[in-house]
Amino acid sequence: MHHTIKREEIRRLLESKMPVTLVEALPETYYAQGHLPGAINLPHDTVRERASRVLPDKSAFIVVYCASTPCQNSAVAARTL
Repeated sequence: MHHTIKREEIRRLLESKMPVTLVEALPETYYAQGHLPGAINLPHDTVRERASRVLPDKSAFIVVYCASTPCQNSAVAARTL
């Protein structure tokens, strides 16, 4: 199951110290330029190959994000997960 989460909700989650796994679905070059603290880089086109290694906890609360609302990388990654 997945749904859209707003930036403010992510900030509240991080501030609350709730266990959350942040996944940036952009290519590695963008991740290297900057990402949310603690985020894992999992580009949308590598999810099938890498998800089981980088996201072993199948019950984790996962937030997948990308560059902006028009960017579809996070939606693609979330559907694949």
